[in-house]
Amino acid sequence: MDETIDECVYQITDKWYDIEYVENVLANILSRLPVKSLLVCKSVCKRWCRLISSQAFIDLQLLWSRKNSVYIVYPYMDMMMKLYLVNSSGEITKSINFPYCDNLSLLTVVCSFDGLLCCINYPWKVDSGMVVEDVTDVEIRICNPVTKKALLLPRGSLSKEKPSIGVAFGPKINEYKIFRFFNAKRISLAKHQSRVNRQQCEVYSSSTGSWSVIGRVPYYPMHSSHSPLGSNHVFVNGKIYWFLASNEDPLIPGSILMADIEETFETINLPKEVTEHSYLVNLEGHLSLVAVYDEDEIVNIWILKDKNEPKWELKCSDHVPFSNDECVEFVVARENEIFFITSNHNYIYDPEHGFWQELDLSSISEKKFPVAFAYSESLLSCGGRIDPRMEYISDLIRPKHPTMGISIAVFFLQCSGMAIIFTLFYLHFYSAVRLSVAVA
Repeated sequence: MDETIDECVYQITDKWYDIEYVENVLANILSRLPVKSLLVCKSVCKRWCRLISSQAFIDLQLLWSRKNSVYIVYPYMDMMMKLYLVNSSGEITKSINFPYCDNLSLLTVVCSFDGLLCCINYPWKVDSGMVVEDVTDVEIRICNPVTKKALLLPRGSLSKEKPSIGVAFGPKINEYKIFRFFNAKRISLAKHQSRVNRQQCEVYSSSTGSWSVIGRVPYYPMHSSHSPLGSNHVFVNGKIYWFLASNEDPLIPGSILMADIEETFETINLPKEVTEHSYLVNLEGHLSLVAVYDEDEIVNIWILKDKNEPKWELKCSDHVPFSNDECVEFVVARENEIFFITSNHNYIYDPEHGFWQELDLSSISEKKFPVAFAYSESLLSCGGRIDPRMEYISDLIRPKHPTMGISIAVFFLQCSGMAIIFTLFYLHFYSAVRLSVAVA
């Protein structure tokens, strides 16, 4: 009897291995799970840990996660940061405590891409025997809020005033560059400082882990009036876009500065009559301008069509559902919809059908320089790609000592209900197919 049981266990274990390796079934199943479940799965066995930690699997998981993006909302800039994941129905699906802000000044989030956040804060300095914020510099961190990892970037060049930054991602997954505009601080014993324009730009690359100075630039992105730290920039199709202040009013955009991943710069004209409450967003893969006119209670949405030469097209003009005494504090787009955060309300707007949906985010009671971004959770490393050489899942080494029966049991205990059902269905179907082929 014992020999029969041992033989059955051996056959079942052997079938599990057969299922694992053919057509990367295991990787395809695991890649659909939430990151929290994947972090648990890494402790099941060494093989699973190695698989989930590989760059190929991380890329595969991200491809599935992008299809289920949500909003990540940071409503209250404080020393104790808390993030919320919000879907299009206005449901808060998860809250995340920020683990990176011990002994830091106020942190804010300036962008989100593929599950990574770029966060900045003023560093501390000693002035007249007191510890105060150094408002001429910012600390920059790349964070993954789900894996609870963060990377503090090395300090940039000295600046006489607050720097302005923007983040470009690519060309590969988990590669990025950070553009930092600063006003070069001249270190000299001379009494008189030169008044020559010393606005410069430097770039941090995740590939090198260091800053490189581009040199002097004729333009300096305007700082956002909606966030004391951030600048209103957006990344679209390999390019970063910032507002440049108009000559008449420093609070109103006058044009757009564009930089690509190759570190070349251009300027783009804006449509007429933009307002202080103007935002650059990525709408349906196009650079778009959202301008709210307080007096008329109207919003205009423009899309930049870039075929032969940049040309703005008015996508829609609509009345807003809030009064002109209600301040628009942040605007962001996700796929084909736009999320408006005002001082009292939260709305999602569908520009195709002119439909406004008010979100009930009553649990987020307080706001202080709120920001929101499109977000897809991922396993991406904060420091860049794990290995510049692409690794294929099918090439992973097969372990000599099977422990799959225990691994699957632990896996079922840790994963969510829908994931279990999907896994059981997939494995049952695949086992039946292979059994019918073997019998035939």
